[in-house]
Amino acid sequence: MARGRGARGGGNNGGIGSYDSGGSRINDNRFANLETNDRTPGKDSSSPYYLSNGDYPSLHLVSSHLIGTNYNSWNRVMSMALVAKNKICFVDGLIVQPSIDDSAFVLWSRCNNMVMSWILHLVSKEIAESIMYLNNAMDMWNDLYDRFHQGNNLRVFQIKQLVSNLVQGSSDVCGYFTRLRTLWDALKDFRAFPACSCGGMKDLIDL
Repeated sequence: MARGRGARGGGNNGGIGSYDSGGSRINDNRFANLETNDRTPGKDSSSPYYLSNGDYPSLHLVSSHLIGTNYNSWNRVMSMALVAKNKICFVDGLIVQPSIDDSAFVLWSRCNNMVMSWILHLVSKEIAESIMYLNNAMDMWNDLYDRFHQGNNLRVFQIKQLVSNLVQGSSDVCGYFTRLRTLWDALKDFRAFPACSCGGMKDLIDL
């Protein structure tokens, strides 16, 4: 992962429109680059720094709110939404915070705060209060992962009980196996399966 590099000029600190002691205009490319770099990515719809008119802080990207026990399903749909918005790179580390004198800093800050606001509006009030003072969207994302991804033994037990007690009953075959597949996928997302040499586990998962 490469950090953004600021567009630095020479040793002279004068800005556009400044003049040296001899009266000659100072041509400082640092600010020319700042103008170009700040405007182009923000208007290019393929850039992660682009925000459309439909992107606003209270936008609900998904229908479910994180309450803790639903972390894995929430993370799945939230990740899909961020990919669709071209903003997943602000939480997975592909785009890191530029230095404050980098020409991309203003654009990064704007998008980072937008993603942080999206996350805060899609978690419970208690969870939101525990992450709202973190510095960036990636810190929020990682904090939620560390807290809720692997630590929910109760949820693992509940899913295993549902699998064990699942019967076809009045459901048709497709409905029964769809429900079974959903439970297996949820369990697989919480914990890795032990190695299976007979092929039975693969056949079950591939149903």
